Parts: sequence; C-alpha cells; structure tokens
Amino acid sequence: MSDRLSVLKTYKLYVGGKFPRSESGRVYEVTDAKGKWLANAPLSSRKDARDAVVAARKAFGGWSGATAYNRGQILYRVAEMLEGRREQFAAEVADAEGLSKAKAAAQVDAAIDRWVWYAGWSDKVAQIAGSANPVAGPYFNLSSPEPTGVVAVLAPQESSFLGLVSVIAPAIVTGNTVVVVTSEQSPLPALSLGEVLATSDLPGGVVNVLSGRVNELGGPLAAHQDVNAIDLAGAAADAELVKALETAAADNLKRVLRPQAVDGVADWTADPGTERMLAFLETKTVWHPMGI
Repeated sequence: MSDRLSVLKTYKLYVGGKFPRSESGRVYEVTDAKGKWLANAPLSSRKDARDAVVAARKAFGGWSGATAYNRGQILYRVAEMLEGRREQFAAEVADAEGLSKAKAAAQVDAAIDRWVWYAGWSDKVAQIAGSANPVAGPYFNLSSPEPTGVVAVLAPQESSFLGLVSVIAPAIVTGNTVVVVTSEQSPLPALSLGEVLATSDLPGGVVNVLSGRVNELGGPLAAHQDVNAIDLAGAAADAELVKALETAAADNLKRVLRPQAVDGVADWTADPGTERMLAFLETKTVWHPMGI
C-alpha cells in the first residue's frame, strides 16, 4: 500500500488563453458511465459565456488576418500536442463514454487524425469556396471566402472528444473564433483540450471552452448580438431547444448550423466532408477593371 495521497486534477474553464473558475464559483459532479465520481467540473454561468464571447471577438482580428498557411501550421502543432497526451485522452474518453481502452484509444486516434485533416485544408478551402466569375464587360470578378466571425458551438453530447474535434477544427481553420459549450455529462476531455491549446501556438481567445448546462448557456449565446453563427450539434436530442435557439439566433441574423442526426445521435466516425468548414464562411466578391 502506498502512503501517498492522490493528487486529484482540478478542471477549469479555458477563456481568453487563461484558466478561470466559473465566476459564480459553482461546480457540478462528473461521473463515469457507471456512475462513479470522476471530478468536479466548473458550472459556467451566463457571465462566463459573455466573457468568452468578448475574448473570442478580441482574438478574431489577429486569427482571421493570419495567413491560411500559418493557421494550418498551428492546427498541426495542436495535433502534435494531442499525440503526446494520447494516453490521457484515451483514459478520459474511456471513463466518459464507457468504452474499452482499445475503443477509446481508437476514438482518440480518429480525433487526432481529423485535426490533421482539417489542418491540411487551411490553404486549400479557398480553391473550392472561391471562384473567378464570368462577366460581360472589361472587369475581373473574383469571389473569395472569408470567416463569418465568432461562432458559438454546442459540442455533441454523446461523443466527448471525436465529436468535439469535429465541430471545433472546421470552424477555426477558416479563421473564425469559437466559444464551445462542452458535452454536459462528459466535459473532461474538452477541458483537457483547453490545456493542449494553451501550450500550443494557438492565440488565446481563438477557442474558449465552457462546461455546464446546455439549457443555461445555449440561450444567451444564441441571443448574443456579437455572436455571428451557432452550431447546434449538442442540442440534437432536444427538438424544443433547437427551435428556441433558432428563434433567438434570428434576432441578429446569425448563421445556424442545424443538427444532422438520426434520433438525436450523429455518426462522428463518418467522413466529415467539407460541409462544416463551408457553413461558417462568407463570400466576398470584388470587381476590378482590366487594363485595356
């Protein structure tokens, strides 16, 4: 028997590149698939959500103004950091989702691979989202994609890590900044992801991680006037909540990505395609006279 006391991990929010506790001081118990206590997670408040939006807006100019190649390099660096903490994430996913060690490790590997896949799209997405348009006149007419802005993301409830990566990476690779509300029952992999992001080259505020109640945080984010888009993946199982959030989002004409799920459950192992990257892009069209 060891005489050492266990050093239990303290999980915190990740907002603006820092690790604050919830401003309310509240926490809630997180348990594994069998009901065993794992940790106390911060129970974010509306004030935390507003602070996260402020941090995301502050980071938007620098992140969207970075070159696509630079963003791809930074995302790849995040994947490197995830690879180095693979065992930790596998253990957290196994506890969160009740998976065997082998299945949890496979989920983590798939998440890391997906992060790398999106990193590779950073300087290529303009080739499929932009165009040179035919016009009847002595003009060049060019359309190019630009990021929408601050995106609120409700992370999938049932896929604590692979689903999480599948909604964060496509939003930030194109230059958006994100406020993500973690899986309510399984927030620990997402909170640990915040530690990885803080020790990579990702600027503070590009990704902000809140744990807590989706019903409590979704409404303020959907109604926030400085949020430009919202991904409702984490509300897929609650049709009434989805409708309420869509209604709140309409007030400032937010882009809304509706849940793509069957019976509230999405297959996050499927080929992600480019839909989520394109969902949070605007198109800028420029007319320029030809030198004739």
